[in-house]
Amino acid sequence: MSIQTITHVEYHCADAAQTAAELQSGYGFRRDPEQPDWKPGVQTVHLHQGTIRLRVHSSETTDHPVARYVDRHGEGVAALALGCTDPQAALERAERHGAVVLDRAGRLIAGFGDTALRFVPLDSETPVAAGSGELLDALDHAAICVPAGQLADAVKFCEAALGFHRIFGEYIEVGEQAMDSSVVQSASGEVTFTLIEPDTSRRSGQIDRFLADHDGAGVQHLALRTDDIATAVRTARSNGVEFLSTPGTYYDALGERLGGTAIPVETLRELDVLVDQDHGGQLFQIFARSTHPRRTFFLELIERQGAGTFGTANIKALYEAVERQRATASV
Repeated sequence: MSIQTITHVEYHCADAAQTAAELQSGYGFRRDPEQPDWKPGVQTVHLHQGTIRLRVHSSETTDHPVARYVDRHGEGVAALALGCTDPQAALERAERHGAVVLDRAGRLIAGFGDTALRFVPLDSETPVAAGSGELLDALDHAAICVPAGQLADAVKFCEAALGFHRIFGEYIEVGEQAMDSSVVQSASGEVTFTLIEPDTSRRSGQIDRFLADHDGAGVQHLALRTDDIATAVRTARSNGVEFLSTPGTYYDALGERLGGTAIPVETLRELDVLVDQDHGGQLFQIFARSTHPRRTFFLELIERQGAGTFGTANIKALYEAVERQRATASV
């Protein structure tokens, strides 16, 4: 009955064909052959790359659930499909532990706000042969924002209803802003949720803005893993993807903060890639600039060279670098 993997992500948007085309041209996703689950009133495009599977949905029918989701939240992740050895047993466990069943036949439960969780067989996705030159390998984690005061309950839900365990947690202060985070993971190690809540006693920040603009809890970003982040970033950038920039002062402090880096600092500086490390090794990451009207969803590219954590030190280090840059500019 255990949850093994995320078989696919269900993404709701205003125009499935356009969104799919952007993912194809920018990140190298490939379009699958037509699947048998197309439904009246919904345009669906199936995309894949590595083990990542995306189902991109849109609907022009205003009272359709897809259109209602987009109207309330903007474009975003409406469901995560969890591949299980026994999907029915997983559903029954979740229900015993208080999960709200949204669609019993579809084994769909309420997850985080209007982002649902679907229990599916491990072989529910049609295998697609890997293409040459793929940039991305797998879905590393989903970052999920929840309202203030709900983090502890979200962790308990994941532990009791899903059988996950908490592997990491940190209170993060960024100047006058602060947030609390916990990372939960399936026993298989293949499904990871980074759960974040704002500290509303501090100045409002990016998590507060997400919750306001998204109208509640939901997936802030998906982290897509690659084994060559330098090539992935260069290729995506040449295809028109814009990434967040990083002040040069961030890289000036890397030697003191980390010592040596597996990817040369000048390459990281050129590409605006961030780096962090833990006892297992190093982690390299970069965040794409959101292209969505509400700026409530974006993608992260991540390369792990032994590191098992999630780059939280980068938030503080990047903030301090920005402050140094401002101080220098004011002299």
